[in-house]
Amino acid sequence: MSSPSSIDESLWRFVIYRCVTGSRAYGLDREGSDTDRRGFYLPPADRHWSLEGVPEQLENKDTEECYWELGKFIRLALKANPNVLECLYSPVVETMTPLAAGLIGMRAAFLSRLVHQTYSGYAEAQFRKLSHYREREGAIRWKHVMHLIRLLLSGAVVLREGYVPVDVSVHRERLLAIRAGSVPWEEVEAWRLALHRELDAALHESVLAEAPDIERANAFLIRARRFADHPNYRESDS
Repeated sequence: MSSPSSIDESLWRFVIYRCVTGSRAYGLDREGSDTDRRGFYLPPADRHWSLEGVPEQLENKDTEECYWELGKFIRLALKANPNVLECLYSPVVETMTPLAAGLIGMRAAFLSRLVHQTYSGYAEAQFRKLSHYREREGAIRWKHVMHLIRLLLSGAVVLREGYVPVDVSVHRERLLAIRAGSVPWEEVEAWRLALHRELDAALHESVLAEAPDIERANAFLIRARRFADHPNYRESDS
């Protein structure tokens, strides 16, 4: 297992948004489940300008933590990256500075019909790999299967209702049954195909814009960069 490098250790104090994701946020946790934390950090401008630069993300696998540099986080959000969008809508927030609250307050600007492409496309590609693995190895990675079904369930809601439903506990029993391997593969495959059809229908009924609000996101990033270089910028110490 890896831990933060000595070079990156000094950057962890610039984490300005920290939330819980994974099974504990999804409402799918069991006894002994890990607590996954994600978010973003904002280093001062001189760190960006230095020869050393800054990493796109800070990661500690021992504690299940990952924080993207703010610019990277915003670019991923604009591309409708599911992991990043879930951070914006996590029901469990542990650290949020006033600056971070500004980004969360405009989170709807990152939602667009690109969600259909990213959610459906990723799930389809991963199910294809899982199917090949099943044929080759005679085994199924049920935990991954469960999370792909969860992703498809969420995608339709995003498109129809304009928010990311991180907590999917309403489907807890059925999803955990999949994880336990107690649902036949054929039944899972039928559910998956039905969810893909639902996603396609949701795209045509979507309340979302064709593209995210790039101009607004860029304006926020510029303001944040300037604020990070201001003498009153407060490093996160919570």
